[in-house]
Amino acid sequence: MTTPLDSPSISGDTLLDERTDARLDEGDHERFAHYVKKDKIVESAVTGSPIQALCGKVWIPNRDPSKFPVCPDCQAIIDGLFPGGGGDSGDQG
Repeated sequence: MTTPLDSPSISGDTLLDERTDARLDEGDHERFAHYVKKDKIVESAVTGSPIQALCGKVWIPNRDPSKFPVCPDCQAIIDGLFPGGGGDSGDQG
């Protein structure tokens, strides 16, 4: 006799794995401080929802950004938006 794990049936049983949370990036981005909009930092602090940096990284901020170097991709975007370096349109998070 076979078990359902040995032989899948066609009786209509379905396993559904639904994910409603945002995909959080991992990897080298974890080693950098990123630029994000100030209002998004506050919103994330209140709701615990993920935010997206200028470079595209999505995460829930929980570390002191002053302890990390600035993300080179975010910095390149900022430099392109504000020639001469930075601006006050965002914060590192």
